[in-house]
Amino acid sequence: MTLIADILLIAGALGSAIYCIVLSRRLKKFNDLEHGVGGAVALMSTQVDDMTKTLSKAQNAAISSTSSLLELTTRAEKSAQHLELLVASLHDLPKASEPELRPKDDEKAVEYEDLQFLRHSQKPKEETTA
Repeated sequence: MTLIADILLIAGALGSAIYCIVLSRRLKKFNDLEHGVGGAVALMSTQVDDMTKTLSKAQNAAISSTSSLLELTTRAEKSAQHLELLVASLHDLPKASEPELRPKDDEKAVEYEDLQFLRHSQKPKEETTA
């Protein structure tokens, strides 16, 4: 009976040893940095680092773009106010039909819509004979 127990004990120990060897080989393949999950984890770690750097660069670019857009918006608002003042001042100008803007007899007038351009007539040169 002890002989059978010893044989079963030795068989169990050999089975456990073989099982441990197989598990050891699988674990080495699993943790292999080139082909296994360990390599995938290492690759993902480097990709996370790269993405973190890229994200910080993108945030810095967004901050600088925001400040430049704010500056441009401020300039545009000032220009719009200036243009509004110019348009408002154009309403104060006399109309072209008023007498002081009509051309004189010696001037030719060219009209484009509400604008009036005046050309001064050229006087002929006097010929001098000597």
